[in-house]
Parts: sequence; C-alpha cells; structure tokens
Amino acid sequence: MVDSSLVMPGPNLLAEKRTRMCGEFQKAHEGDEVIVMGWVQSYRDLGGAVFLDIRDRTGLVQVVFDESSHQTAHAIADRVRAEWVVGIKGKVRSRGTNTNPNLPTGEVEILAQYIQVFNPAKTPPFAIEDGVDTAEEKRLEYRYLDLRRPEVQKNFIVRSKINQIVRNNLTSQGFLELETPFMVKYTPGGARNFLVPSRLNPGQFYALAESPQLYKQLFMISGMDRYFQIVKCFRDEDLRQDRQPEFTQIDLEMSFAEMEDIHRVMENVMRSIFREVLSTELPERFPVMSYDEAMTRFGSDKPDLRFGLEHTVLTELIRSHDGGGVPLFREVVASGGMVKAMRIPGRHNLSRTETDKLELEAKGVGAQGLGRAKVAEDGAWTQSPFAKVITEELRLAINQAVGAEPNDLILFQFGAPKLVHTVMSHLRLLLGRKLELIAKNEWKILWVVDFPLFEHDERTGRYVAAHHPFTSPRPEDVEKLTSDPKSVKARAYDLVLNGNEIAGGSIRIHDADVQAKAFEALGISEEERKAKFGFLLEALQYGAPPHAGIAAGMDRIAMLLSGAQSLRDVIPFPKTQRGTDLLTSAPTTVDAAQLQELCIKTTV
Repeated sequence: MVDSSLVMPGPNLLAEKRTRMCGEFQKAHEGDEVIVMGWVQSYRDLGGAVFLDIRDRTGLVQVVFDESSHQTAHAIADRVRAEWVVGIKGKVRSRGTNTNPNLPTGEVEILAQYIQVFNPAKTPPFAIEDGVDTAEEKRLEYRYLDLRRPEVQKNFIVRSKINQIVRNNLTSQGFLELETPFMVKYTPGGARNFLVPSRLNPGQFYALAESPQLYKQLFMISGMDRYFQIVKCFRDEDLRQDRQPEFTQIDLEMSFAEMEDIHRVMENVMRSIFREVLSTELPERFPVMSYDEAMTRFGSDKPDLRFGLEHTVLTELIRSHDGGGVPLFREVVASGGMVKAMRIPGRHNLSRTETDKLELEAKGVGAQGLGRAKVAEDGAWTQSPFAKVITEELRLAINQAVGAEPNDLILFQFGAPKLVHTVMSHLRLLLGRKLELIAKNEWKILWVVDFPLFEHDERTGRYVAAHHPFTSPRPEDVEKLTSDPKSVKARAYDLVLNGNEIAGGSIRIHDADVQAKAFEALGISEEERKAKFGFLLEALQYGAPPHAGIAAGMDRIAMLLSGAQSLRDVIPFPKTQRGTDLLTSAPTTVDAAQLQELCIKTTV
C-alpha cells in the first residue's frame, strides 16, 4: 500500500478516468479541467512551486504545484521523485513567455489541484531518457525500464502501425489471415531447428517451425487461394546484430499467381507502409535487377543503390590482352578466376595510409591482398605494383573501362568469383560510409530476380537448394536440372531496401515430375523424400494449383523505418548474441524429475 502520508483526500482518479494523454496538450486546451496519469520524468523545486514533468507513451507535459493555492498537493509533490507513478487533476494554462519550443506540449502546463500517488519507485539503475550511456547488457537486464524510454517506445509504435497497415492492406487485397502450427515435423537440412520433446510420445520430438513454408503451400492445395499471417519463426543459429533466434515474418501465398502478381501485392503493401508511417511515396513499380547484374555491378545480391562506386568486371578485357604483361592477371584469368575493379574519384583524395587500411579490410574478409593504381595526369599509373609491367594498351583499356580520370584511384581484386564479389562489396559499402556518400532519409528499393536455383556445397560436393527445394526453375531451364544444375535459374525474387534484404520468395513447383527432377539434382533419394516431405508430395497429387509466395522480415522493416541500429531495438524482449534472456535468466536448467518425465538425459 502507498504510505498514508502520500495520500491526499479527494477523488479516485482511476474511477474518474484520464481525460487526455500527456503528449496531446496544445494551446487550444487552455482552461480545460483535466486528469493525466503517468510516470514522473523529472522533479524541480523552485521555491514555493514544484514542477513535475509527467510522461506516458505519447510524450511529456509540465505540471505545476503552487504552494500558495494548493498546499497539500504541493507537499506531496515535493516528496515525489523520478519514475513514481501518479495521477494529477488540474487546469491547463498558458506558459506565457516560458514556452519550451523543443516540446510538443511546450506552450502549456497544468496547474495541479490534486495528486494521487499510485506507486512510488526505487531509483532506477540508469536514467530513463533518450541517449542514455548505459551498457546494453544492463538495459536488457532491466528491459521493462529500457522500454519506457521515448526513443525505444517510438520504435514499437512504428512496429505496431506497420502491423495494422499490413493487415488492413492484405485483407483489402483479398487475403485471408490464417494460422499455421509452431510445433512441426523435424526435417533435417536448412537452418538448425529448436527441438521440443513430446511427453506423450517418449523419445520423439517436435521442431519449432523456422517458416510456415509447407503449411502455406497446403493452404493453396486446400483452395484458400490467398493466405497471410504475421508469424513467429524460430532458428537455432549463431546470432549477430541482425539475427535473433525468434523473429517475425509477414508471410503470404497466392494461387494461380505469376511473379508479377506477387510483386504487385508487395509493392502495394510497401507503398502503404511508407505512406502511412513516413509520409513518403515509393514508386508505383519498383525497379527490377537480375542477380547476375547485381553481382557484376555491386558484388552483392542486395545492392545499396543510394550511392555509386560500382564495380567493373575486367576478366574478358584482360583475357583479350593475354594478361597485358601482368603475370598475376594472366594466371587468374587462365585458372577461371575473375578480375574486378572499382574507381574512387580523385576528389576524395585518399592517402597512402588510407589505402593501406583498405588492404587490411580486404584481407579481413578473405583476400590475399588488394591491387591499386593511382591515375596520373597523362593516364599513367603510379603507386601501383602493376605500373612497370602492364602494357600501355591494357592500361589505357582499363582506364577507359572504369572511366578513370586524373587523380582517381583504381582498386583491383582477383581470384575466385565468390571471394572477389565479397571483398569488393565490403570495400564499396565501407567507402560509401567513410566518404559519406550515402544520402540520409533516402529510400532505394528494388527487386532482385533470376537467382541460381542451386548452390554447390564445397564440403559435401553436392548441390543444395539456394532457397528451398520447392522453388520452381525457369521453364526454359527444366531440362537442365539434372544435366547442368549450376546453370539453372530460379523463379525466385528478393525485395531489397537500402542494401537490406527485407523480403524473399518464389514461384513454387506444383508439377510432380519437375519436383522429382529437382530432388534428383539435389541428390535426395526416394526414401529421403518420403521421410522429409511425404505429406506434401502426397498432397501435390490431389490437384495443386500453380502458386507463389513471399515472406518479409517484419523486424528488419521496423528497424529500417524507425531508424534503429539493431534488430534488438525493435524486438520487445530480445536475446543476447549468446541466445540468453538477461531479464528472466533464460535458458535455465530443469530438475531431474522433469527430465525423467520427458525421457531425456543431459550430457553436461
């Protein structure tokens, strides 16, 4: 119970109800009798008057307790401190010449007549304010306090708004909101699953669904036509800044759909989100880029189009010059490798020390080194190990190919294509940030299409599905599924926003013969197919419509639109990079009796 000395005779404000939220007060409300409730943000005693800033999720309002007119209320307010939970009754008045232009409610204040203390508070372990310099571990330990901070609450207000927009938009486009199970059949392969022991079936386990993929395809076979849900998914993976063990997808599937149908639906959703959350208009149709073009120009299948520094592939040019006098160029091309270049305009004036640091960055992502050449006034190369041996013809051809001008710096990377793309993409993004080339408050969105259907696993020597084994190949590539799998392109598509993949999906295989060829290319035996996917393969034989779908990362969209720095900033109760919950101390051990009931023994 609240200390009786903090109780003021008068009404029960909970019964009378709030009249307005703290952040809503404007000059038009001057003279209104009001009730507000919230947390005390700050306390100031100016002698004869106590000032409290009262906070709720909508903002702050200043409340004045005048000793001369309301002595009891003033006496109680004088004892109140930060984070106490209070209700206040009073009258709105102008702040006169003492307005606060930095506060939306800064033109007015409330002259308090009555205060009700709902709950005093201990001194919090860190200040409840924006920009607090407190270790993330401490803030996660007291997450319920961290969530009180306005900048954090803003993220979740944005996220809530996105949820409502998505639901309203997809419902208006004829989609049904349907649910799929969290506890599903365990199927090895792909992401590692969390396992759930079944007490009623000793020794057997469910898996927590990493995606509703198979169930949403079953919805299409069931004739539901258009499905969506905003769904939790689970993956037992190593964590990083943009990955959590449980995450949220905007998941949808359509029957009788082509790729363009999915694109139109998602474009409609994204335009609505941007219009209603940011008052920003996205284009009516999003640009489309092939996977091959994205890798060639940017070294990444999620290119950030807000700045230049595009790459130039020099492999064929160097081949036509037989290496142009540079033994390393000749060896790389002859061995099937790639040579790429990136031009850094001379106006950025990178020093020798800075370019040395770029080489360290390149080595940090697997490169053996980083070739470079500074372009002189006459087009000659300086500060380059290639300058003395390269033929004039190849040097001039490379200058022309990359668009080099005097004082420009050319960076080179060569070797296996995958590594070259990775290194050059990393350097491009690094330089984009370092040279401040990335425009703020600019949004560049595009579709990336025509991905490889398979990836080659160097460890096993087998092909694996780049997306999942039910992704449809392009019709013209079906015959190459078993004869030339590496050349097969998928009818898959990713939606990329400012260099972040925010959604991905594909046309699904609905033809049993094509599905059999895809399994054969993946080296999945008949027995393995039946064990892993038997229920879906059986369902496909009962009249499966052509269908397609996509899943968008709700967490990532919320992070980008709210301006947050990490996924943890837009997930209410996130895990650490070790997968622990510092608030509740999860995961924990359980007692021996419970393990015995589940027929489980631990090895640690």
